[in-house]
Amino acid sequence: MNREQIAVRLDTIPDIATTMQSLAANWQGTMLEGLAQERALHLAIETVTDVGSFLIDGFIMRDASSYEDIIEITGEEGVFPSDMLETLTELVKLRKPLVQDYFKWQRSDLHPLTVTLAAVMPAFKLAVEQYLEREL
Repeated sequence: MNREQIAVRLDTIPDIATTMQSLAANWQGTMLEGLAQERALHLAIETVTDVGSFLIDGFIMRDASSYEDIIEITGEEGVFPSDMLETLTELVKLRKPLVQDYFKWQRSDLHPLTVTLAAVMPAFKLAVEQYLEREL
């Protein structure tokens, strides 16, 4: 179990959440805001999937075949509350549009997950920390 690497990634969450909260509260649809939102969503995806992968490897859970699978497996194992499953699954489904189809991304639009994740990401961090305390 690489707790240090999990902690390093979880420590990025407050900044990601604060950025999302600020973007949502002050959205004007500028290019700078659009690019900041893309990066914040991308960092949220990478954080959640990296942490999930470390947990899957460390606790020898079944192998994940996709980003959605990482969320499903960690959800089934009780890493986070079941009410987060839909939001986190929706988040990781954004990876392809953000990373591969970035040229189609609507930068002037505030993505609904930006608003939602401002609260969900800190709750995910806490849930993972509590899971590690329980299981180790």
